[in-house]
Amino acid sequence: MSLEAFAPSEPLTLGVELELAIVNRHDYDLSPSSADLLRLMAKRKIPGDVKPEMTDSMIELSTGICRHHADALGQLTEIRDALVECARKLNVGLCGGGTHPFQDWSERRIFNTPRFHMLSELYGYLSKQFTIFGQHVHVGCPGPNEALVLLHGLSRFIPHFIALSASSPYVQGTDTGFHSARLNSVFAFPLSGRAPFCTTWEDFRLFFEKMTRTGVVQSMKDFYWDIRPKPEYGTIEVRVLDTPLTIDKAAALAAYIQCVSRWLTVEQPYELAEDDYLVYTFNRFQACRFGPEGTFVDPKSGEHRSLREDILATLARLESHAIELKAEAALDYLRLELERHGNDATWARQVHAREHLLPELVRRQCERWAGERGDD
Repeated sequence: MSLEAFAPSEPLTLGVELELAIVNRHDYDLSPSSADLLRLMAKRKIPGDVKPEMTDSMIELSTGICRHHADALGQLTEIRDALVECARKLNVGLCGGGTHPFQDWSERRIFNTPRFHMLSELYGYLSKQFTIFGQHVHVGCPGPNEALVLLHGLSRFIPHFIALSASSPYVQGTDTGFHSARLNSVFAFPLSGRAPFCTTWEDFRLFFEKMTRTGVVQSMKDFYWDIRPKPEYGTIEVRVLDTPLTIDKAAALAAYIQCVSRWLTVEQPYELAEDDYLVYTFNRFQACRFGPEGTFVDPKSGEHRSLREDILATLARLESHAIELKAEAALDYLRLELERHGNDATWARQVHAREHLLPELVRRQCERWAGERGDD
């Protein structure tokens, strides 16, 4: 199977995908209600799309093409409101968070599509453990070579994206000690991790052909990389973010990625090199484990500093690009978040420390997703 052509795309446009948990209103465990929710949503006109995910207690929403932060926030709001209204008709709740805090993976059921059943047969119990919830952000690129250069430039900021979006401290009723435990499930898949260091589409095509000859890969969907090209859309797709607890946070994170992408494209502040990846796995682990307080090793200088420090320094460098992209409000949102909770994982721990009940935490997460309470 050959690699498909890279579609034309408007540079720096955005697309946002969010995977959501569906929970019952009794004990706030997961509810196998995706088919019913999708049936109701099929009657609603929304700017993007809603579709099933691996198991039947989760769904994925996606925006259409967005050009700036307000556009993304507006589309997400419209889709969220329609989903919440349909969910209420079924007496179920919807929430973000990279993991459900106490669900038992063994009770999950694979959603009835040929691809999901194929993946279940291939990956076994990992498929049900993939009942986790992430945010994916697509960034439009003018061509395939530019897409690969942007992909590797953004790889330096993968720890930023993880630390800011982390919302999965609990797994099966236990505090894991991680800010993003969700990514531990992703890393279990054999084709996860980083993309190969190819900066031209011709080199990437040769890599893809070698992989398809092995029989391990049939399409780009088989790669679970942290960032991957999406040639059919003309984008790269950032895949490491946990699903935030609010659409405001989701839109702000997408705008942050857009601003970093513009900075990298316009100013080209770093010369790409394979050696940049020497500290990649360490930095990524630090972000998953400790969030903004994790250690960040600068790939160029080797300097050690906290992720919080590097994120704040990056936000300062992005100011002119945020103005050009109408994203000032998004970056202000993230600065305030760093000052208050740091991320949604810390907020979740603070709620649980007060309530001592994980179902109450999920109930509060449902309220936040529906826009019914603030960031208390």
